[in-house]
Amino acid sequence: MLTGAVQMMRATRRPDETLTEAVASEIRNRINTRALKPGARLPSIRAFADMMEVSKSTVVEAYERLSAEGTIRARKGSGFYVDAPLAPLSLADMGPKLDQEVDPLWITRQSLGRNEELLKPGCGWLPPSWLPHDAIRRALRSLSRAEAAVLTDYGTPLGLPALRQLLARRMHAQGIEVSSDQIILTESGTQSLDLICRFLIEPGDTVLVDDPCYFNFHALLRAHRAKVVSVPYTPAGPDLELFERVLSEHRPRLYITNSGIHNPTGATLSPIIAHRLLKLAERTEMTIVEDDIFADFEVAATPRLAAFDGVERVVYCGSFSKTLSASVRCGFIVAKPAWIDGLSDLKIATTFGGASLSAELVLCLMTDGDYRRHVDGLRTRLSRARTETAGKLRELGINPWIDPQAGMFLWCRLPGDIDAADVARRALADNVVLAPGNAFSLSQTARGYMRFNAAQCGENRVFSAVRKALHAAA
Repeated sequence: MLTGAVQMMRATRRPDETLTEAVASEIRNRINTRALKPGARLPSIRAFADMMEVSKSTVVEAYERLSAEGTIRARKGSGFYVDAPLAPLSLADMGPKLDQEVDPLWITRQSLGRNEELLKPGCGWLPPSWLPHDAIRRALRSLSRAEAAVLTDYGTPLGLPALRQLLARRMHAQGIEVSSDQIILTESGTQSLDLICRFLIEPGDTVLVDDPCYFNFHALLRAHRAKVVSVPYTPAGPDLELFERVLSEHRPRLYITNSGIHNPTGATLSPIIAHRLLKLAERTEMTIVEDDIFADFEVAATPRLAAFDGVERVVYCGSFSKTLSASVRCGFIVAKPAWIDGLSDLKIATTFGGASLSAELVLCLMTDGDYRRHVDGLRTRLSRARTETAGKLRELGINPWIDPQAGMFLWCRLPGDIDAADVARRALADNVVLAPGNAFSLSQTARGYMRFNAAQCGENRVFSAVRKALHAAA
């Protein structure tokens, strides 16, 4: 049975690289990812040789090279110690080495670019033309006449009271009984998750995610130096048998998931699995973080863990980036009363006052009557886009894993044994950014899957590029 270190070294070793160079690279990688910090003692020559399954002479030569370049230093009678300064944090170095077409951070950088020729069926947001830009302009004009404090002052620690009250009323309609004092406004759903992680975990803590899951969960948790483990996701929720096994073996501090509309699969959590999840969480004292940023895309209400739990062991969060505007940065956290002051202090420490003007703009947009009509229109438009996109994909031999009841995503199986990363690489040559399955899979078991954003598949050029890439990859 190969150790993880041996597997990683063999997977990343270049064809022209000697064993000595590979061992030295492994040490440098541990320093670059801060697994070894300045002053840390390296394993003994014998221990490291056993760990890497190489000879002692190979480790001696590798240590001598690293000493010569100033990366490590020998202390007589004591061993070898890291002499390099603390490495800058690099999320890319902390994760597995991936081809750029599967690297989620690379995919996101491409999708966020301003290249007008680039089509983005692999991104996770709606096209600008689908969002209420006229309503945003009206709201901005209205806010331009607001008193000076609205335009220039810091926001309160919890955020705009009127918007928090509106959110509390909306959550009551979902069965989540909370007061406005249990809600903290943030600058995005991502910042909400970042604050929650800062509040609840320490470096080295274990966090559980779905497999597949939203790929930025992986990057965010790497930034927090968490140990990430995953459990397979089914059309009704996580595989409970494996979920329970992971809880027993790893004792995770958190479980981060989407229960309403799951990203990337589009699945929804069943009530039975929701209840069993909460019982398991209570038994193991694990906190569940329920990321619900797609809530307003739902046509029919589905179970929310926060509603079943009463926000006791569940922390709930969301934002308006998907339905209103990604430029108007406004998200929120809902937590039990005992945690609000601690989260609020972290928000002050990291952002001080928050984006109060964004909160005012969101409140204006949600109270003028247009928001409900806008969301109703989005649901209808998304339903049509999913049906049309699924039909065109099936013509190419690409089959959706399920037929989602809401949202923008189709999680699809490619034909035969085609590697989705290869398809993505070839489609990029035609200015089409795709999202291959292993970008979402911690276990790297989704090479034959691809996530398509139906809202971004309106141009035939998407399907022409996919057809061409499939043919070349077959």
